[in-house]
Amino acid sequence: MTSSASPVTVRATDAADQPERTPQLEALYQGFESELLVPLWTEIGDLMPVHPKSRALPHLWRWKNLLPMAERAGRLVPVGRGGERRAIALANPGLGGRPFATPTLWAAIQYLNPAEDAPVHRHTQHAFRFVVEGEGVWTVVNGDPVAMRRGDFLPQAGWHWHGHHNLSDRPMAWIDGLDIPFQHYLDSTFFEFGPEGRAEGEGTAEPAGAAEPERAQEREEEAAEPEEAEARRAPERSYSERLWAHPGLRPLTRLGPTPSTPLLAYRWEHTDRALSEQLALEAEGYSATVEPGHAAVRFTNPTTGGDVLPTVRTEFHRLAPDTGTATRQEVGSSVFQVFEGTGRVTVGDVSWTVEHGDLFVVPSWQPLTVSTENGLDLFRFSDAPIFEQLHLHRHRQEEKPA
Repeated sequence: MTSSASPVTVRATDAADQPERTPQLEALYQGFESELLVPLWTEIGDLMPVHPKSRALPHLWRWKNLLPMAERAGRLVPVGRGGERRAIALANPGLGGRPFATPTLWAAIQYLNPAEDAPVHRHTQHAFRFVVEGEGVWTVVNGDPVAMRRGDFLPQAGWHWHGHHNLSDRPMAWIDGLDIPFQHYLDSTFFEFGPEGRAEGEGTAEPAGAAEPERAQEREEEAAEPEEAEARRAPERSYSERLWAHPGLRPLTRLGPTPSTPLLAYRWEHTDRALSEQLALEAEGYSATVEPGHAAVRFTNPTTGGDVLPTVRTEFHRLAPDTGTATRQEVGSSVFQVFEGTGRVTVGDVSWTVEHGDLFVVPSWQPLTVSTENGLDLFRFSDAPIFEQLHLHRHRQEEKPA
């Protein structure tokens, strides 16, 4: 391979920390290029910076702009094989136009018209849905129909069959979150279409000849799948909720840990009550909040107490009126969505006023501060489990001025 055809470029410079620029050095660098070699001394500043420098940028997407475009897509773009989902991904301006909110996280607004079905498929990417407004759609996961309503958080582990069905007379939009960029970077992804008949949630049988990765959790979940007739219904409570959604109680038939949560719906009434009680306890003089006026909860896997998904952490934060957070930095990225209220958000050197439905990104190690005059509810998801499992997680929090 000649140096002109090589994808490697090594340039001698006159920088103080580089070798003296001589014809011999230039010739050496041309040899590196032809042999596809890169010397560390020319790259160390980019490869080993003194702190994380994410290519992702702080950015805000306005719900009042997203929702009308999703509605237009609902009139113009059918749901079916090929696109599979009418999902519109957030593309971080620092990531070269890729449909990635951060280097590890994917976020999108998904829109389903009345009486419309999104076909059943499965993929190794871990996913969830968060409903900022509306109701009427059921997601069917391995044959279990789960209602989606305002404020609900609905996780779904990778390699589970799932489809969505709008049984109402109104359209509905929600937010999808997945670890697509992370798995894409690792070259670890698998995807499989379900048979055509499964758009109505018909059963959970394997397609003929389907090849699947080994997944212990799938075997656990398949053992608990409901009958086919169950999947055709739209029950008030899903099979998973009837088994798992009892606070502090665990079925003796499911004592083994699972890598992802078996509970398919975390309902808004429970989240709302938990946040309200934290603030009430604080007002009564108890230590119940993460900082004054700041209540927060984490969605957890009832079989382990850990995160709901192996690669994604999800939380809900409530700031009381006239509250401001301490400035915090952490390794790993986050996406927030405003559920209710208004506030002021500062990420790095960028500040926004945010309101209902708005989504914003906090890249790795970018300082985050949030304040509100009238109260603010925020849903958050992050890639923290990845960094914690690799023992690479760090955080720093500044003391709030008195």
